[in-house]
Amino acid sequence: MLAAGHTVAVLQSNYLPWKGYFDIIHDVDTFIFYDDVQYTHKDWRNRNRVKTPKGAAWLAVPMGPDSRQRRICDALIDGDAWARKHWETLCLHYERTPYFERHAPLLREVYLERTWTHLSELNQYLVRRIAQEHLGIQTRFRDSREWSLTGAKQERLLDLLRQAGATRYVSGPAARDYLHQEAFDAAGIELIYKDYAGYPEYPQVHPPFEHAVTVLDVLFHLGPDAPNAIWGWRGEVG
Repeated sequence: MLAAGHTVAVLQSNYLPWKGYFDIIHDVDTFIFYDDVQYTHKDWRNRNRVKTPKGAAWLAVPMGPDSRQRRICDALIDGDAWARKHWETLCLHYERTPYFERHAPLLREVYLERTWTHLSELNQYLVRRIAQEHLGIQTRFRDSREWSLTGAKQERLLDLLRQAGATRYVSGPAARDYLHQEAFDAAGIELIYKDYAGYPEYPQVHPPFEHAVTVLDVLFHLGPDAPNAIWGWRGEVG
């Protein structure tokens, strides 16, 4: 359990992120979507993986031809035929899981009842709904576009954290390669790297077990017990 203060995480929105993404959201008081930065091609922004009888397979939202030159928040989705295909893929590989129907109404809405033009809007909608309604996370969500930021890279991130009133920043472990501890110390912000090790396995309908798939895999298999496979196994609550 973290001490008193204001704990913040800042991440680009991902499409149907894996459980570690929601583990970070659960850790913090405020989660800030960082979508006013450059869109990255062949990354987690527009795709994630699902489990199939042949192993993990990509589920990707097709992007417009100029997306690589845009910020994530400005990146446009290419058409709408993908939505029904994603719905049909999820049905094909997960309809036999114990809790598919428990979570299917949200996905029917997203894929069959709504039209999406911007990737960021789709991603943020799914993340918020899954976190709040399907995992019971009470973290506050905000968007980096709410602030006027200066600087670049780490300096811009620190400016965002200062303006958000952060006393503690939770980062993914990959950021060790480019974040500098001394800059956070000078700003009076504690820097914590998330440890993804130790997640328990659970029965998957398509073995062998794979951790690096969308959080939907956890939800479909475990339903109300999904939080135990994400953070509850550490003895954490909420």
